[in-house]
Amino acid sequence: MVGLPWLRHRKKDIPGDLWVRCPECGKTIFGKDLEERRRVCPQCDWHHPISSHTRIAYTLDPASWREFDIGMETVDALNFMDNKPYPQKLADSAARTGLKEAMRYGLGTIDGRPIVLGVLDFQFMGGSMGVVVGEKVTRAIELALDRHEPLILVASSGGARMHEGILSLMQMAKTCEALARYRESGGFFISLCMHPTTGGVTASWAMAADIILAEPGALIGFAGPRVIEGTIKKKLPPGFQRAEFLLEKGQIDGIVPRYELRETLARILSYSSCGLAGK
Repeated sequence: MVGLPWLRHRKKDIPGDLWVRCPECGKTIFGKDLEERRRVCPQCDWHHPISSHTRIAYTLDPASWREFDIGMETVDALNFMDNKPYPQKLADSAARTGLKEAMRYGLGTIDGRPIVLGVLDFQFMGGSMGVVVGEKVTRAIELALDRHEPLILVASSGGARMHEGILSLMQMAKTCEALARYRESGGFFISLCMHPTTGGVTASWAMAADIILAEPGALIGFAGPRVIEGTIKKKLPPGFQRAEFLLEKGQIDGIVPRYELRETLARILSYSSCGLAGK
């Protein structure tokens, strides 16, 4: 190494994301191949976690995203404390993700068709639903209602946010009431359930759509499998609460790989008459 200075510098020039190891199958993947498949492993089809920024870019037409209420923040109404104060947890999540809250919503287009899109970011406190998330979901629904546009909400959540107590649970009723008004007006709602979609989000707006789609292998349920097994003292069936199990039981309408999702949404939206009334 002493006599080969060029070798010491060559390693530093290799991009860190040139090769990626899949956590599911352990295979090493060329980074460009992974990106071309929307971060789905070409060896085992495992869907790598992605941020809301990437989710929006994969879903909408380029440069069509217009976000609302970016700066909306929650308050620590209960002075909640576990291993650290709730405001500190919020600050840590904001610093890590660049977001003020777990839910983002706005306007965009898919294959030229205007829609209202809301996306939960699991990286922000597990995509948990507190007051601000519930308010943003409700505002997304009301925006779709006012504009007579289809609504797409992307769920990826650990459920209601315990740090906000009963205030977080109230968001379940609040969002479902808004959806009832939207449905009565003739609105068209597509729910996308990503891994994981659990707790109060599953028990409210994520499963109250006209069409419910999921990514392969997504965990979708209220309580987790281990909690259920511990409660009923019985072994659950193989694949319980996974997307494939739910599709077999008729609880969701389809399973769509991430690299086919945008085209699938465009096709579904082309069948919808939502957006024509009153225009």
